[in-house]
Amino acid sequence: MARAYSEDLRVRLVGIIESGRSARSTAKLLSVSASTAVKWAQRWRREKSVAPSQSRGHRRSPLEAHAAWLLKLIEDKVDLTLEEIRAKLAKRDVHVAVSTVWSFYDRHKISFKKNRVRERTGSRGRRRRTRALESRSRTA
Repeated sequence: MARAYSEDLRVRLVGIIESGRSARSTAKLLSVSASTAVKWAQRWRREKSVAPSQSRGHRRSPLEAHAAWLLKLIEDKVDLTLEEIRAKLAKRDVHVAVSTVWSFYDRHKISFKKNRVRERTGSRGRRRRTRALESRSRTA
């Protein structure tokens, strides 16, 4: 995540704008984008503050509260699909996207790759072919 601009730069920019210069020309002068300069000036007029807003950080997964149950679920039945797990969560009144379920299991180093338990579907060319007419028995 990118860091916020320094408060010194913000104070200088707002000071120049307050002295009568336009936000866009001040942005060029201080090498920041025009939209940044306009937003800082608006914030100064509205809140009398140039401090950066608090960083929001990473949101925690809503599934962490159900971690033990979710891990046991996969232990008991290894061939569940993500959609089936999502449906079981919905019965527990936890409504999430399939990608949230996948992210949870990915964080816990559990993959849903095909293996011997889940028979692999092959390409069209892998299908068992019928024998050619010449190789069939010649009883007639």
